[in-house]
Amino acid sequence: MTRRTDIARLRKRRDFLAAAGGRKWAATSLVLQARERADEDEPRVGFTVTKKVGGAVVRNRARRRLKAAASEILPLAAKQGYDYVLVGRASTLTRAWPDLLDDLRAAVTKVHGAKPHGSQRPARGRPSQRTTEGHPSSGGKEDTSHG
Repeated sequence: MTRRTDIARLRKRRDFLAAAGGRKWAATSLVLQARERADEDEPRVGFTVTKKVGGAVVRNRARRRLKAAASEILPLAAKQGYDYVLVGRASTLTRAWPDLLDDLRAAVTKVHGAKPHGSQRPARGRPSQRTTEGHPSSGGKEDTSHG
């Protein structure tokens, strides 16, 4: 097994918090947070597993699995100028290795996918609330702003 080049690590809390504000994708065994930085430097990666997953031994085991998966997938899939945070879940420990790798591949693909545009989002509310302004059946409210 050949080891690929290691990706730089995130170590500061502010970098983890900034990545949490970026794009996210939740897979069965992990959550991937990705944030595009304003530079074109090499990608960086951080790992976190909360106490909800288990004690220190369990969290460290989950973190080691995430690091190994990231060392296989991210050198090939990570983009320049991005920070990634892999968040471990309880299933990180029990997920089969090929499935864990597939989860990470899918998550990276999803966070780099097309960004949703606000103009394409459907209007909120019931259709009758959006289209009845000035209509006689809208409760007697008429649009008087036309002048």
